[in-house]
Amino acid sequence: METTITQGIRVSVETFYQEKHSSPEEDRYVYAYRITIRNEGSETVQLMRRHWFIRDSNTMVREVEGEGVIGLQPVLEPGKHHEYISWTNLLSDIGKMNGVYTMQKISDGSKFEVEIPEFTMVAPFRLN
Repeated sequence: METTITQGIRVSVETFYQEKHSSPEEDRYVYAYRITIRNEGSETVQLMRRHWFIRDSNTMVREVEGEGVIGLQPVLEPGKHHEYISWTNLLSDIGKMNGVYTMQKISDGSKFEVEIPEFTMVAPFRLN
C-alpha cells in the first residue's frame, strides 16, 4: 500500500490485478485500485477534482481529469475518511499511476492540492 500526507490529508492506495477482465494476448491488462482519503487535519474539506497520470511500461502516458471521484465530491470532516474503488486498463503488464486531488476548505473556500501517491501495477505472472 502506498501512502502520502499533504496538508493533513492522508491518501492511501491498494491495487488489484483483474485477471478475469484482462486479456494479455490482446495487450489488455485491467487493474482495480482502492483509495482511502482520510482527513487528519483540523478543518472540514471537500474533494472537488481529480487529475491522474497513467503510465504504461511502453512509455504511453494518459491524463484523466474531472470533477470529484466516481461521481462524488465527498465532504470530509476532521477524523473522517472516504473510500472508493475504481479501475484502469493498461496496454502493458506493468504500469504506474499518480496524481492530485483538488480540495476546498469549507470554512473559507480556499483550494489546495493533495498528492495521490505514485503506485505500481504489476500483473502477478511478472513477479518472481
